[in-house]
Amino acid sequence: MLVNLSSQPFIQELQELGGLENIYAELPEWPVSDDTVLHLATAEALATGKEGEELLHDVAFGYVEGMKDMEGRKPGPSSILGISQLQPGIEGGYRILYNPEGTGCGAAMRSMCIGLRYPRPEQLSSLVRVAVETGRMTHPHPTGFLGAVASALFVAYAVQRRPIVTWGLGLLEEACPIAKTCVQSTGYAVTETQRDWDYFIEKWKWYLDLRGLSSGIGPVNWPDRYGPAERDEAYKSFSLSGWAGRSGHDAPMIALDALLGAGSNWKELMSRAGLHGGDSDSTAVIACCCWGLLYGTEGVPECNYKNLEYRGRLESTAEKLYALSH
Repeated sequence: MLVNLSSQPFIQELQELGGLENIYAELPEWPVSDDTVLHLATAEALATGKEGEELLHDVAFGYVEGMKDMEGRKPGPSSILGISQLQPGIEGGYRILYNPEGTGCGAAMRSMCIGLRYPRPEQLSSLVRVAVETGRMTHPHPTGFLGAVASALFVAYAVQRRPIVTWGLGLLEEACPIAKTCVQSTGYAVTETQRDWDYFIEKWKWYLDLRGLSSGIGPVNWPDRYGPAERDEAYKSFSLSGWAGRSGHDAPMIALDALLGAGSNWKELMSRAGLHGGDSDSTAVIACCCWGLLYGTEGVPECNYKNLEYRGRLESTAEKLYALSH
């Protein structure tokens, strides 16, 4: 897969298209990505109201079915490999072999809806447990599946109207300890997970220190210049191997960075989360889910969503999740 390390081609293409207000996100030119297909699979399983292993088998089945809907989309290698190993309906069939390379963002990009199913503070343990188990269906490495925890948690925080400056600290101090306990209690890949645990935690501590958010208070510490070129360099420094947003730790990290900087400005959010030189669709899908919960469609051109592929399924599933969580 070729990696573009500059946002400039995307900015130029956007200008040639006439800006966001002239992008009609509809078939055939604008199908939704693999992120949205697999996010829908997670959401539709959660919308049944099932819990425990019954839920996990349903999620696994949804991922297997979703992988049949990848024509013109580009699922990542860990998602392809992991889903090929799932055996929904068979005892333990929602778990796969530990993969030391399973650090990618595939789990993070499809887990936001878990925060819609379990949005209240007292549901944090349920949120984390489901995010860990569904994340490990394809990304059993903690750098991968803790990304699922981050994405689900940030959505719950958005529902709670918790200040965005507190989200990163909440991830480290509230959610990650529960995730570690979940891993230990299942007895699945405990040794490998503990061995590989620290990178996600340390990189997030580094980011919070960089932004002045280690205490969860703020204000945010921004560079003097932080335009598209500077963000490309910054996002690469967030990354595991130079490909911004490719991994489970930095996809939600870039999404959070974009949310902190954009406020209620849709165009600015897209510039920061969706128009950079890394895995921009994955960072954008996380950021936009949180942004939508905070601001709705305020300032979003109707053509960006009116005829979106699978809009009906998305809205129907969201309504079911809302009913279950309220």
